Amino acid sequence: MNVVLWIIAILLGGAFVAAGLMKMLQPKEKLIETGLGWTEGFSPNAIKAIGALDFLAGLGLILPALFGIAEILVPLAAVGIVLLMIGAVVVHGRRRETPMVIANLVLLVLAAVVAWGRFGPYSF
Repeated sequence: MNVVLWIIAILLGGAFVAAGLMKMLQPKEKLIETGLGWTEGFSPNAIKAIGALDFLAGLGLILPALFGIAEILVPLAAVGIVLLMIGAVVVHGRRRETPMVIANLVLLVLAAVVAWGRFGPYSF
């Protein structure tokens, strides 16, 4: 199970680092053009803040465990992703973007598995 948790954490971490960088580095207009229609309802600073949270959560899933420093941050980052995905489900649900809601729920469940495993029976 430890290997499964590592695989999930690495995949989630990479995805959230990439998504966070995209939201932080691209202007709002470019994000809208690339299919992130939800950004229309948010200010550029709010989008960058969401991107920063994505980026930090992604790093938090991998780096503490990789370096063996403050490993409690791994499950805390996973809980942060669960909270981010709850917000994403609400936003996409209001916009009736069912495929995005499903994707967010999958990410939520994966992050919850990491949080459960690293807080519980498979902690570092």
